[in-house]
Amino acid sequence: MTHSSRTHTSGTHASGTHTTSTQASSTQTTGTGTAHTNTAHLKSTHPRGTPAGPVTLSKEGLPGWLNPVVHAAETVEPPQLSSFLPPENGTGRQSAVLILFGEGEHGPELLLMERASSLRSHAGQPAFPGGALDPEDGDPTADGPLRAALREAEEETGLDPAGVQLFGVLPKLYIPVSSFVVTPVLGWWREPSPVGVVDPNETARVFTVPVVDLTDPANRATAIHPSGHRGPAFLVESALVWGFTAGIIDRLLHYAGWERPWDGDKQVPLDWRS
Repeated sequence: MTHSSRTHTSGTHASGTHTTSTQASSTQTTGTGTAHTNTAHLKSTHPRGTPAGPVTLSKEGLPGWLNPVVHAAETVEPPQLSSFLPPENGTGRQSAVLILFGEGEHGPELLLMERASSLRSHAGQPAFPGGALDPEDGDPTADGPLRAALREAEEETGLDPAGVQLFGVLPKLYIPVSSFVVTPVLGWWREPSPVGVVDPNETARVFTVPVVDLTDPANRATAIHPSGHRGPAFLVESALVWGFTAGIIDRLLHYAGWERPWDGDKQVPLDWRS
């Protein structure tokens, strides 16, 4: 899954302010200045690893602007997020994504990444960092998804998991095309660390997207898949965010009360290879 901003590449930001936007922190260090950072550099500057002990959730010390997201995570029901829910027979590959909120130059932002165009599934798509659970992640019904979300985010973006505070989990969702049962894990980037591409074979770029840009009606559209499926889309940071990732963002903005009226008739056709 892929992350945004400030790749960390230049991009235009929609004008306007958002009621939840806060003053940027002077300690934000998410930008690396380049879209690609080699693996050796990332590993040498961040001697770390995912926690060895239990991984837990905590709402202590979160910024006030995250309160609506916390409330949404605690009250939203699975059908309110997606019509694609895990099979009742328990099949599907357990996986997790990290929905990481930080605070940057333009206020609250989300970390995304763009998948490499050479991948067999979801090639070239912006996404949240994440992937399938490994046996060492532990129990899929306990802290396994939390550990997997942090591990995958570190492997894909080079972020330091020690600076991430996990504060919530959304209901498990399903991606039929890949048979993934996905646990969306919510995190606060309490201590930002440099991020960038770790493996170019998996990730094309890592970036952050300001929430104010995601809520700007000018950046919103309806993506039309060749199959006829319609879903929300965001045109931000020189990227078209659609599919599973856009669906979660759309619902989070809605249930957090951050959504602004936008033109659902504005359409973006997707390539048949999508």
